[in-house]
Amino acid sequence: MTKKSPKYSLLFVAFFICTSFSMTNPKIGDVIDRLHGVPIYYNGSLLHVGGRNVAKDGYNLGLKWQCVEFVKRYYYEKYGHRMPNSYGHAKDFFDKNIGDVGFNQARGLHQFKNVRYEKPQVNDILIYDAYEGNPYGHIGIIAEVGQDYVILVQQNVGKKTRQRLNLVEYNGIYTVADFDVLGWLRL
Repeated sequence: MTKKSPKYSLLFVAFFICTSFSMTNPKIGDVIDRLHGVPIYYNGSLLHVGGRNVAKDGYNLGLKWQCVEFVKRYYYEKYGHRMPNSYGHAKDFFDKNIGDVGFNQARGLHQFKNVRYEKPQVNDILIYDAYEGNPYGHIGIIAEVGQDYVILVQQNVGKKTRQRLNLVEYNGIYTVADFDVLGWLRL
């Protein structure tokens, strides 16, 4: 057995302490999670805005580090998808005038209402309507779909980047059972 240098042991301990501290007390703009390699940033609070994030080619990704910015950046980096309308609050991503399984031209994606005969899929965008205390709504990416749950990955909810939501099936109709879920978008 080789004896390790005390210098390397101290470096490991320092790295561990710094990493642990930064994740329990992140600063605005710190990476706190990733989904398929795409970073999720800490925003501090729902209302904090740190400027606009724009891709190198000029495409508007959204306000740093809001929920919409993560979703648009994820679709841009993972699929090269540029939404025809690159602006709007989270609730605006779901067009209530489109029927179930319609094409949302403003987002360049297919739209599904929350109560339907088909489950949401991994990488679908889940959209919440505005609600008391949040006039903007909320948006995230579905990272996992189980028999009776989905895992939502999101930005701008403090340090809670992943959330398990109930998926209820009744007579072949599926519902993501959380308040104010409008539905989901899919490529």
